Amino acid sequence: MRTIKQQHRAISAPIDDLVTYRALPTRAVEHLDPFLFLNHHGPQTYPAPNRGLPFGPHPHRGFETVTFILNGDIMHQDSGGHQSVIGPGGIQWMTAGSGLIHSEISSDEFKRTGGPLEILQLWVNLPAKDKMTAPHYTGLQEPEIPTVSLDEGRVLVHAVSGEWAGTAGAVQPLADVQLATINFQAGGRLSLSIPAERTIFFYTIRGRLRVNGQETEARQLVEFNYDGDELQVEASSDAVLLLGHARPFGEPIVAYGPFVMNTEAEIRQAYQDYQAGKFGVWQG
Repeated sequence: MRTIKQQHRAISAPIDDLVTYRALPTRAVEHLDPFLFLNHHGPQTYPAPNRGLPFGPHPHRGFETVTFILNGDIMHQDSGGHQSVIGPGGIQWMTAGSGLIHSEISSDEFKRTGGPLEILQLWVNLPAKDKMTAPHYTGLQEPEIPTVSLDEGRVLVHAVSGEWAGTAGAVQPLADVQLATINFQAGGRLSLSIPAERTIFFYTIRGRLRVNGQETEARQLVEFNYDGDELQVEASSDAVLLLGHARPFGEPIVAYGPFVMNTEAEIRQAYQDYQAGKFGVWQG
């Protein structure tokens, strides 16, 4: 079995009136190559009316954002002309690539009526060869994401990317990154074989789990060693897990604000390109 190196508790990092816990990066863990960043927004209930999410227009280059909407919604718009409103159970996969501007705010309906909100956003690095690829966006509602039922229905795997129990995920990304959200009923069990050289991303969203002999709970990120290929998970309560794995790129990571590149010179170029209007024109 893969051994556990350390567990990291997400830190409180509120943004305006948005309850936020940051699981990555923290003082204890900078990144889990190629996974760079995870913010867990909520759970909370917004009143009616409300201002909604605070993520107005901002640029990105050099990586991908994967957003999981558990409750509430997100209205996406970007300088590539993409627009969508994604509701509970849906995901957004945005390849920033060479650069674009986007906003992620609440729909007019949510701002009018309020309600429960819980959203996770994960940043996944791109390898150097793909950092300047053309930007791309995919927004999918819950029914568009394949679900795999395991352990007599006590484990439901929502296959976001890659392949899970022989089922292809909804998105096939540039790099071999496998991601899923997994719902467990208490007592549900999941066994997976993940090659030892791959980085595992294991973040408990809700509930309590036991993984490879250790207990973990909501808002904890489990960091694994690279020494085994077996993963065994058992739910101590009803639980929701964000699980991913990928081969680490092993490349230099230089991150500054909304840009993630391989050198400081590339970061400077990103700022110059953004200021020169090369990330597209914002039509908000």
